[in-house]
Amino acid sequence: MSWLLNLYETYESNLGLVGEPALRNEREYTLLPVSHTTQNAHIEVSVTENGEFHSARVIDKGDTNTLIPCTEKSSSRAGAVIAPYPLHDKLSYVAGDFVAFGGKVKGEEPFETYIQELQNWAESPHAHPKVVSIYRYLRQRTLIHDLVYRESILAVDEHNRMIEKWDKKHENRYPLKPAIFGIIAGDQTSAFIRFNVYSPDRPLTSVWKDREVYNSFIAYYSERLGDEDYCYVKGERLPATERHANKIRNAGDKAKLISANDTSGFTFRGRFVQSRDAASISYEASQKAHNALKWLINRQGKTMDDRVFLVWGNDTLYIPDPVEDTFALDPEAALTVVNKSNTNEALADEMAKALDGYKNRLADENADPFKSNVNIIVLDSATTGRMAVLYFRNMNKELYLNRLVKWHTTCAWLHRYRKNKENEFVSFYGAPATRDIAFAAYGPRAGDKVVKGLMERMLPCIVDGTRVPLDIVRSALNRASNPVALEHWEWEKTLSIACALMNKHYTDRQEGMTLALDEQNDDRSYLFGRMLAVADVLERRALGDEKRATNAIRYMNAFAQHPERTWVTIQKALQPYQARLGYEARYWNEKIDEIGFMFKTEDFNNKALSGKYLLGFYSQRHELYQSKKKEKAAEAQSTNKE
Repeated sequence: MSWLLNLYETYESNLGLVGEPALRNEREYTLLPVSHTTQNAHIEVSVTENGEFHSARVIDKGDTNTLIPCTEKSSSRAGAVIAPYPLHDKLSYVAGDFVAFGGKVKGEEPFETYIQELQNWAESPHAHPKVVSIYRYLRQRTLIHDLVYRESILAVDEHNRMIEKWDKKHENRYPLKPAIFGIIAGDQTSAFIRFNVYSPDRPLTSVWKDREVYNSFIAYYSERLGDEDYCYVKGERLPATERHANKIRNAGDKAKLISANDTSGFTFRGRFVQSRDAASISYEASQKAHNALKWLINRQGKTMDDRVFLVWGNDTLYIPDPVEDTFALDPEAALTVVNKSNTNEALADEMAKALDGYKNRLADENADPFKSNVNIIVLDSATTGRMAVLYFRNMNKELYLNRLVKWHTTCAWLHRYRKNKENEFVSFYGAPATRDIAFAAYGPRAGDKVVKGLMERMLPCIVDGTRVPLDIVRSALNRASNPVALEHWEWEKTLSIACALMNKHYTDRQEGMTLALDEQNDDRSYLFGRMLAVADVLERRALGDEKRATNAIRYMNAFAQHPERTWVTIQKALQPYQARLGYEARYWNEKIDEIGFMFKTEDFNNKALSGKYLLGFYSQRHELYQSKKKEKAAEAQSTNKE
């Protein structure tokens, strides 16, 4: 129950945001009040304060999301079960003249149940004037009549029956196609109606945004809840519920995290007589926890093929996301590290300082240390009706941020695939995002199931400090070793991510390396990688503006498997380019000789290379290109002085 309790406490900590609309990716969301849910409405009907019809309109697509009160039964209604929402609902529930205009109902008419429950609310001590006005209008049973003949929103045929689907044969009666057919997927009878109250004297808050109306229904419904039982979340005796919320990931989500409604199968039978014997949860705890979860997912969750990755703090909502890269975490720090430190060991130190600064900004001296925790949860559903918590961790915020610092400094490398605000590619030093690791390991065509599976597997590596699974490291290494099978930009991205993973792999074994070239490293794989980099840059210099792959790149995969034999082939292929460079080739030949001199005689063989060759290749190539940049800068400075 720990995840439910943490969500409940999050709701309690943000009561001031209940009902306040917010936007993310042009989608509106809010922290739902207790006993409320959201629905997409199609028609808005306004009534006067005296309970008379005023006006109606078809709602624009961007304004359909509506906060509505709901009961336990209506929040999970399905099929032919009559369970009306207390105020706003479908036409078949709210229209007293639904059958008169051709509406079809099975058994009892839904309106009778709806209007009785609305009357109970409107006549209770907790009634709100707006609810009373809506009730006075609806009890007249003229809703469809008004929508047809006063506003021309609904369309009827010559027999005064609502048209199910629009057809050209109705053009004689309606020259212009009614707007309702453009926004509703089914027929008119499935239209969802929301109500408002019009006042000529003063502007009124919309009913579905009015906090007083929220509180009116909450107070009214709290007196109608079921029997008390021991709540396993709060540890108190409170009115319990067996019906829990859906619509957790989005408005169309039918999957539930808590459900035991199968009394004829074996969901719980054989172990317990009733579902609440397994665990009893109070209505209040369930509502607040689920509403907090929905709000957090909309606010800061990440969804991959319906799998949700969410991280939040009990006292500080926004917490650095473990699945993001260093650039997303702190772009200024990731860029500053590269610009200031370039390729020496201070890179990792400065990144640690940047993340420590981030940690200090999140610190709160007055925070309760027992509540100052970070929560990480992963949700997914195997069926349309059931959802599971695949991963949950609740840990001290200080410990979490320390683990994050460790990840971003031990799995760090230089990357060039991110863009800044000006949409320009920039270099940043740090750890890659788990999504990018998935594409580096399995390719850009990897399915969503593969990607979300890897993202989940990487979480313990970041949060708990476990080692990166070897199959992921090897997959990235193999793809980085086969550049001819990839486009150039894709290979460069895969190469830097593979180097980050290899660096993490060896760091965990106390063999970590830095981006800075280690000229004292005599590991055979590292040395072979350096030689390959020199051959690549040499040929690239000779090719000039030609964009084709060098021989070093073409033979890279074979070189990783049989380095001695393949190096002979590469060296022979270099001769024409050495001749083309003339005197300049002397520098490159000396570089190759310098590296070759460091080999032990027994190490220069055909044994397959370890992942260290990639680190040697990247570091040597980076150092050569950096040296060239410095030369050009020095030449430009000298020219300016002259």
